[in-house]
Amino acid sequence: METFVLQLLLGLNWLLWGIIALMVVFLVILAIAGCFRKPPELAMSQQFRKIAVLIPSYKEDQVIMEVAADALHQDYPPEWYDIVVIADSLKPETIEALKAMPVHVIEVKFDKSTKARSLNFAMDKLGNGYDIALVLDADNLMAANFLTLINNAFDAGYIAVQGHRVAKNMNTPVAVLDAISEEINNHFFRKGYRALGLSSSLIGSGMAFDFRMYKSVMKTVDAVGGFDKHLELFFTSNRVMVEFLENAYCYDEKVQNFDTLGNQRRRWLSVQFIYLGRNALPAVKALFTNGNIDYFTRTWQQAQIPRILLLGITSIIMVLSLIFWPSVETKAWMGLWGLLVIAFILSVPRSFYNKNLFGALLHIPMGMWKMLLSLLRIKGANKTFIHTEHTATAPHLQKKPGLGKN
Repeated sequence: METFVLQLLLGLNWLLWGIIALMVVFLVILAIAGCFRKPPELAMSQQFRKIAVLIPSYKEDQVIMEVAADALHQDYPPEWYDIVVIADSLKPETIEALKAMPVHVIEVKFDKSTKARSLNFAMDKLGNGYDIALVLDADNLMAANFLTLINNAFDAGYIAVQGHRVAKNMNTPVAVLDAISEEINNHFFRKGYRALGLSSSLIGSGMAFDFRMYKSVMKTVDAVGGFDKHLELFFTSNRVMVEFLENAYCYDEKVQNFDTLGNQRRRWLSVQFIYLGRNALPAVKALFTNGNIDYFTRTWQQAQIPRILLLGITSIIMVLSLIFWPSVETKAWMGLWGLLVIAFILSVPRSFYNKNLFGALLHIPMGMWKMLLSLLRIKGANKTFIHTEHTATAPHLQKKPGLGKN
């Protein structure tokens, strides 16, 4: 009986190792590929496209004025773009202040607010007088050349583009960890995918699309959150290539405490598993019937457990193995842990290697715990809109050299 139990445990160990190995190898491949990604060389466009900069704003009174004002300072001709603030549950005084600015204000009110509903309502109001729909979050600031770079990409033939979203604040250890996570995502799922000839992942903001196409696709979104996942899987299933513009910077506020981080990740995890369930079988079918690797890979990505949990699981099992039963299995887990760490090291920009990084690393165990709690509380997270509050950001603004407001 004892031998049977040991064999069973050994079998379960190797099964778990195999599952996690698939996830780790997937990330390692993307990490290595991302190192060889060269940004597209885009010629300066000789024509201007009309751009609608869509900014859904749900209870974002603290930041929306700054964001709207900043969006007006682009090096793109003013007559060729409009700032459209979609005001959901903003205070009357905020709406009045916005209307005094040279921006379009579209007021919305829903029984159940979602970003998709706000965007759909606004695009119906705007009609079809635009060439490009560019989506920002209510806390996003664009580099001064952002719209110009987007226009250049469309001139090169792209109809879906993701900008490079970076942190505009790193004022707490949690914000530093969130900023690092964003850049790791950029390396894996944008630079890595594009280096392999696959479509860039979408983030949810700092992204631009052919206006009519986007308007049509958004009408098919029925989820409370995660409309970017819907778009990403729709585009890959229909072989629409999304380009990643590494030099087009969009500054995004990073969460500053673990409670907010946990709520945000809970929503993301819920969306991830919903779209995995919807697309798993169609993606397998698409792979074997028409060779759609992009759609299959993007669906497989939804099956990945959060990277911080992946690191936590491999670390714990490796340490327990070293203490209680050092063996061949222990070496196997050590190998996985080493590969995962290498993937992270390759993916974190060199500018992050400073004293703030090492201070933030001390908070990783708490981040693992919060992520585990988010996973356990995932049920129902996509039935109610979970809002991430933002704050006034100017004191913490991080700018890339040579980029930013005029």
